[in-house]
Amino acid sequence: MTYGFHNIQSLIGIAVMLFACWVLSENKRKFPFVLTIGAIGVQVGLILLFFGVPQAQIVLDAVNSAVDGLALATRQGTQFVFGYLGGGNQPYQVVNQGGLFVFAFEVLPLILVISALSALLWHWHILKWITQAFGFLFQKTMGLGGASALAVATNIFLGMIESPIVIKAYLSKLSRSEVFMMMVVGLATVAGSTMVAYALILRDVLPNAAGHVLVASILSAPAGVLLSRVIVPEKEGEGGYYADYDSSLKYDSAIDAIVKGTSDGLMVVMNISAILIVFVALVSLVNVMLSGLPLVGGEAVTLERILGIAFSPLAWLIGVPWEEAQKAGWILGVKLTLTEFVAFLKLGAIPATEMSERTRMLLTYAICGFANIGSVGITVTGLSVLMPERREEVLSLVWKALFAGFVATCLTAAVVGALPSNLFAR
Repeated sequence: MTYGFHNIQSLIGIAVMLFACWVLSENKRKFPFVLTIGAIGVQVGLILLFFGVPQAQIVLDAVNSAVDGLALATRQGTQFVFGYLGGGNQPYQVVNQGGLFVFAFEVLPLILVISALSALLWHWHILKWITQAFGFLFQKTMGLGGASALAVATNIFLGMIESPIVIKAYLSKLSRSEVFMMMVVGLATVAGSTMVAYALILRDVLPNAAGHVLVASILSAPAGVLLSRVIVPEKEGEGGYYADYDSSLKYDSAIDAIVKGTSDGLMVVMNISAILIVFVALVSLVNVMLSGLPLVGGEAVTLERILGIAFSPLAWLIGVPWEEAQKAGWILGVKLTLTEFVAFLKLGAIPATEMSERTRMLLTYAICGFANIGSVGITVTGLSVLMPERREEVLSLVWKALFAGFVATCLTAAVVGALPSNLFAR
């Protein structure tokens, strides 16, 4: 195992991020030292399990193969509906093969399939059993109550709005700290439907992309728990409400699960499509306005350059070499302002020769979360519907939750960066 300054760099980043969250704490005298050890210990343990145990690599290889299989199967359905636009037989001679890739037909339909498949696996109790296993792990290692542990575990595989539905019967009984934790973990993780899409985007530029994306979403759950408890500590005598793991998220049959899962996936696809169109257009508009400014360093001022400079220190703290920090900082800035989907697209578009594999891997962990400015409205709207009596409380916590959720994924990246690099070598 090799160890160098870049690993020390990440350790410094862990300390700085914990300190930044402590500065925002509602009770600075109550820092959760035991939880810190437990949460980071769970992260390190899971990393060693997934990447250090040879047998676990078989599982990650299976995940990568599953992504390829799902992409192939989805392509068949897409081609059936859209014909040559979906990659079917072309009615004309193709001069530019790369031009055949259409994001709307290659990536977005995969979300529909995964959403329906997730609902079906939940109905068959397979996904529910996996979720309960993670809930038990978080309950025992981090001292969470049953309802909170289940919500945290569910966030790994379902969306941030679906997760509270699982414990809907317990929402009114959660403490302020537990509500905040549920919000932070929801913003620090991604839904399973989009997880596979991200893996597909990075497949050609990052070895074991699907494995990294899956592990990233799992690892950021305990990171979100830790940072939420640093900022809003649990009060004595509150929290720990017991849940019997009997979810209120149910389907009447397998067909009902597929239909409702597809319908939910369609809403996700439409939202992503609209957001991508609007945000990419807005970036272009901002760059047009900035083009009137004088050149800086011989180059035009763009939103990408501004974000890169602003987030360069954070990129360095997660373990990125300084010479790559500006480009990495740009990806982090895009994630926060333009959604993680845009960030993954930008990261996947960077040629392998222009970014080291370590930096690309660390950024995969750092941007694999739902914490972006647009998610604030989604969080408030979704939780207000599920627990309207606590809407004011949600509003008072949402911006802190955004900060904690964004930092949580960066903390996960720093934990990965603090470990020997050859642990992740294929």
